[in-house]
Amino acid sequence: MIHWFNRFVPSPISVNWSERIRSCVGVSIDITVTGLTMRSFNQSGVLVPFLVAPMGASAVLLFAVPASPIAQPWSFVGGNLISATIGVAWSQSISDPALAAAAAVPIALCAMFSLRCMHPPSGAVALTAVLGGPGIHSLGYGFVIAPIAVQSLIMLVSAITYHALTGHRYPHGSHEGIAIDDADQSRRKISRIDLESAVRRRGELLDVGTDDLASLMEEAQMLAYARSFGELTCGDVMSRPAICIPTKTSLKTARDILLRHRIKALPVTDGSKQVIGIVTWADVYGREETVSVAEACSSRLERWTVPSQETLIDSLMTARPEMVEARTLLMTVVPMFAKHGHHHIPVVDSHGQLVGMMTQADVISGLYHHSQAFA
Repeated sequence: MIHWFNRFVPSPISVNWSERIRSCVGVSIDITVTGLTMRSFNQSGVLVPFLVAPMGASAVLLFAVPASPIAQPWSFVGGNLISATIGVAWSQSISDPALAAAAAVPIALCAMFSLRCMHPPSGAVALTAVLGGPGIHSLGYGFVIAPIAVQSLIMLVSAITYHALTGHRYPHGSHEGIAIDDADQSRRKISRIDLESAVRRRGELLDVGTDDLASLMEEAQMLAYARSFGELTCGDVMSRPAICIPTKTSLKTARDILLRHRIKALPVTDGSKQVIGIVTWADVYGREETVSVAEACSSRLERWTVPSQETLIDSLMTARPEMVEARTLLMTVVPMFAKHGHHHIPVVDSHGQLVGMMTQADVISGLYHHSQAFA
């Protein structure tokens, strides 16, 4: 029972006070401008209300939650005009106000759903057309024009102007450049299709657009991963101890070490363990494609393409290879594997001495294990 009652506790409003004050001032200006403008209609001999009550609710949406789909221009103006028309039609068709109201509001709701202009205060507009009294009824379908259409347009112009002057975006259309798209779905944890499917499964209208929700979730995901992986370094994922060879190592010895340890590359170091080169399978077998361990074991006979067994490794190695320090952040090194074609990168300490070896498999394994801990 306590858990059930806890559902009635409102969630905290994550809006700072400057934004709250900005919204309140905007509503005040909007209602003032609309009321003063509507006064001119009465001075010209046409009796129309200064303001209809639903406009107060609309003002809250336009200025307090301008990112909501139900506060966008078409939802606001379209919903009001459609609901007003339906309300007038039913008030003239059914003499009993209760029955007319019972028909007008749900039909207006269906129309707003169909025309994609959902605006909750518009339900009150339909109700006002039915229950507004003799003054409203005497206007007939003129009620749709004045006060509803006129007040809606005045409030909309005021909202657009006020938001622009105070540095806020309104109306909220589709976000340009959102990275959640069909091309990226296979590489992302949450795709736009997943998000839209989840919204549909909720079966209710959420007070946030799919574009804004996608943008927010992507930003939160990026921040979460940045927080999780931000401190992960190359030293955390590298293979150690690093197996290396000196410069005067023979080809046969290098090949035996590669076979024995089932590795694909060997750093070449000098007497102080400074990395001066790297030798790979392709180097020791004298051809460009990588040779598997199984193939190497089955090919013990010398081939004419293979360098002499007495050849020293320093004549075959790649000099001055790419290296990274153990304290280097892993995320800054990933492009070296992804874009620059590196497969093996020696890891050194702050003095340039070899401390480990990092491969693509090490990166994937490190990210996987870290993400498991993060999850």
